[in-house]
Amino acid sequence: MARQQGWFALILALAIAAGALLVSFPLQLGLDLRGGSQLTLQVLPAGSIRSVQKEQLEAVKDVLERRINGLGVAESTLQTVGDDQLVLQLPGEQDPSRAAKVLGTTALLEFRAQRPGTEQEMTGLLKLKRQAQAVLNQSQVKAAAIANGQPVPPAVSIKAEELAEALTQLGISVPPGSSETEQLGLLLSTVNTKIVALYDPAELTGKDLTSAGRQQQQTGTGWEVTLAFNSEGGKKFAELTKGIAGTGRLLGIVLDGRSISEATVGPEFKPAGISGGAASITGNFTADEARDLEVQLRGGSLPLPVKLIEVRTVGPSLGAENIRSSLIAALSGLALVAVFMVVVYRLPGVVSVLALSLYSLFNLAVYALIPVTLSLPGIAGFILSIGMAVDANVLIFERVKEELRSGNTLIRSIDTGFSLAFSSILDGHVTGLISCAALFALGTGLVKGFAVTLAIGLLLSLFTALTCTRTLLRLLMSYPGLRRSTYFVPAAQLPASAS
Repeated sequence: MARQQGWFALILALAIAAGALLVSFPLQLGLDLRGGSQLTLQVLPAGSIRSVQKEQLEAVKDVLERRINGLGVAESTLQTVGDDQLVLQLPGEQDPSRAAKVLGTTALLEFRAQRPGTEQEMTGLLKLKRQAQAVLNQSQVKAAAIANGQPVPPAVSIKAEELAEALTQLGISVPPGSSETEQLGLLLSTVNTKIVALYDPAELTGKDLTSAGRQQQQTGTGWEVTLAFNSEGGKKFAELTKGIAGTGRLLGIVLDGRSISEATVGPEFKPAGISGGAASITGNFTADEARDLEVQLRGGSLPLPVKLIEVRTVGPSLGAENIRSSLIAALSGLALVAVFMVVVYRLPGVVSVLALSLYSLFNLAVYALIPVTLSLPGIAGFILSIGMAVDANVLIFERVKEELRSGNTLIRSIDTGFSLAFSSILDGHVTGLISCAALFALGTGLVKGFAVTLAIGLLLSLFTALTCTRTLLRLLMSYPGLRRSTYFVPAAQLPASAS
């Protein structure tokens, strides 16, 4: 009796702890339950690589995971699909455009010195670039000034004649009906390409970076991105800046083939260049632009380019409807199982319902503790594991009924029933776990979620069936009023002496 009370106290303590855990750590809901966005990315071969191999796909995934962590998107998941695709789920994110922009770019950072003899051409291109950027950015500048309670700067514009002349000089063909913004975008893209062509090949790249950060500029409202190089990168940066110091030529910072900043190096750095292994990129960035660039640089450059091939958005209302439907299905299934167990097995059926309730509580607590991101297939795995837990109780109670029909006493029948059913229960759960392992190893995405939730359920059902059910049943048998064989088997099925 004391042993049964000890087990009961342990089970009660576990139930209280599980309830407290669920209150402190709510369940994480997947995209189909919470709503959000899903991005499908395809990894493309490049250069000498003709086809994407598994190792290259994993390398791209590692870089993207670092970028996602830098974005701070909670509960996101990134999984490989097939031979060359990645699926990113962003629960709660209804506007995936920013994430797509950060993830889809290669983030190849290069530091290049301007070629000698290109000073006049560079001056004209930079003037056009700054004019176009000023006009395109004025709406953001105006909104920031209003938000910060600062005076709204005067409007910046470019004359239509000047814009048309610049487009003609650069040989840009403008589609009929293009707006000023579209024309400025074409102009800016072409100017950036021509600026990059005026630089020497890269002598220093982002591979020599050790960290990246961001800070607001001391003068003005713009932001800058700070960089720190390793020892080799610091030496290259010093040599690069030493070669152009005081010459009037620019140091270009190029990201994915686009010039994002052009800096001059003063004559005071002529003897040794800029040493210390640190630099900053100033490109009149907004706070979000600076953060996105920081995330890309800290995450590293992608080994292979990626292409966004699908964006799927699930609204919060659809997620709420999925939760409601799943909850109704789960509760309905539990209610039907409870009615069946009570009608067929009587008092042991009541015990099994209590054990299944504990099983469900423990299961959800483990989901919150690991944590498991719960999706529709995950709920399916949870409900299926409840069926497996019920199956274990059915095996036990049928054995108990057989023993009672053969004339054994009630207590001996209960002990023998658990002993005889153990091997069958263990075999069934082991084969189920083998199936889960195969699904997890060979499946992808939602299939893995189903395998994880089912495996957790199978392990917990062993505990509840062999420990909780037995403890509760033996505890009830300590009360003489409940110690009757007819509470287990109809009187007509018992031997004359037992009934």
